[in-house]
Amino acid sequence: MTTAVSRRRFIGAGVAAGVLPAIARAAPAGPKRLLAGTRILEVNGKPAQVFSLTGPNGMPGIRFAPGGRFDIELNNRTGVRTLVHWHGQLPPWTQDGFPWRQTPPIPSGAAQAYDYQPIAGTYWMHSHHGLQEQSLMTAPLIVHDAAALREDRQDVVLMLHDFTFRSPDDVLAGLLGTNVAAAKAVEQAVEQGDDRYSGQGVSVKPAAMTNMAMNNMPRTAMMRGSMPHMRMDLNDVRYDAFLANDRTLADPEIVRVEQSGRVRLRVINGASSSQFSLDLGELIGHVVATDGHPVHPVAGNRFPIAMAQRLDILVDLPNAGAFPVLARLEGTARQTGIILATRGAAIHRTADATNVAPAVDNSLETRLTAVTPLPPRPADLVRTIALAGSMKPYAWSMNGEYWPRTTPLMLCQGQRVEIELVNHTMMAHPIHLHGHAFQVIAIDGQPIRGAVRDTVLVAPGMGSVRFAFDADNPGRWAFHCHNLYHMMTGMMMEFRYDGIAA
Repeated sequence: MTTAVSRRRFIGAGVAAGVLPAIARAAPAGPKRLLAGTRILEVNGKPAQVFSLTGPNGMPGIRFAPGGRFDIELNNRTGVRTLVHWHGQLPPWTQDGFPWRQTPPIPSGAAQAYDYQPIAGTYWMHSHHGLQEQSLMTAPLIVHDAAALREDRQDVVLMLHDFTFRSPDDVLAGLLGTNVAAAKAVEQAVEQGDDRYSGQGVSVKPAAMTNMAMNNMPRTAMMRGSMPHMRMDLNDVRYDAFLANDRTLADPEIVRVEQSGRVRLRVINGASSSQFSLDLGELIGHVVATDGHPVHPVAGNRFPIAMAQRLDILVDLPNAGAFPVLARLEGTARQTGIILATRGAAIHRTADATNVAPAVDNSLETRLTAVTPLPPRPADLVRTIALAGSMKPYAWSMNGEYWPRTTPLMLCQGQRVEIELVNHTMMAHPIHLHGHAFQVIAIDGQPIRGAVRDTVLVAPGMGSVRFAFDADNPGRWAFHCHNLYHMMTGMMMEFRYDGIAA
């Protein structure tokens, strides 16, 4: 998932002549073909059938030149229905790839056209049909901009996944404490908006830990980090492997780079239920974009990355050598990654980690500032949304409601909206809003002039995040936890504009 030649050689002549190279010119007329299919992936020596999203060049995902339109024909050759969401992009709501009544999944053998103006940056695509995302129906979606192409940097995409040989339905059944048939019924009901299965049919909603016990505590006892007798929950699912660009660390991708090369590392956490600490080792990187939107550079060599988030990191390599870029699962020593290596460099097996990665938190978030923040103005609509749920019974909610039996938040076009998310659970939740980019304006009650994002982590134990956005994209928009199993078991609601029919 890297360009075949260095950005220096590719761009140098064009920039010197005052023109952009071929990749930066307008794309040829006509839609790009994106194929949703299946493939056999070998993981730790064992084959598994997974999904694929293949672009016109035969590689995963798709790239767009600066100024080009998102002119795509998605062909479904999976043998089952599917629907692909363009995560972080801002299309009309009927092209967002969410299974509303008006936008049903695409039958196998059929095709769906999409055409809108994309926004530049690092994005990704994934199925929003059932649990297909867990079976690797995911891929990068990169929209180049002319300024970045002039930077003389090699583009390297690092896409992270969690992988299991079990079927996603079996995973969900295990979490629910039921059988696969019942888990499939839940999945189908959620897909069809059937509220008979809201909250998985459990009779106790929400669980005692989240609403009853939490609500009876003094506020001072509930603040994050001040509940030593309560244990944070990490990693719902025990995975067989973690992948970086479809490979494990036992056989990592070797990305060839130039001596003293300059790299733009585009990191995408496409995992369904896992969060990572990114470790650059001896390299120092500068985060310059989050979820595709520029931020003022933040230096470091370790960065947390929650589910569905993306980081653009600029790295200047020191001389020659091999440089592992690792992603370690939070709360464990399990890891995956790629290796940046100059030609001729000795490449050794990456040693197993000996230290446990910290829980992913908002330590980076508090250091980020948007290059292009929202224009200041008073909020027209302010709402608090409480996140609740627990591992037993496995049910997760927003404001005490479980998808699909939820009350939509109604918006009017032109409003400035502020949302306060408060986490009543002992697990972090990466929350994603479709169809909009928002600015993070407070963490745990402390105001910040934060990043512009589409996915933000809300820390456990009464952690809170406040964000603001302008209601400028009328439609029906999903708002949900991006832990796939939390979303499927209730933690989702709708933001709907006035005048849009349900």
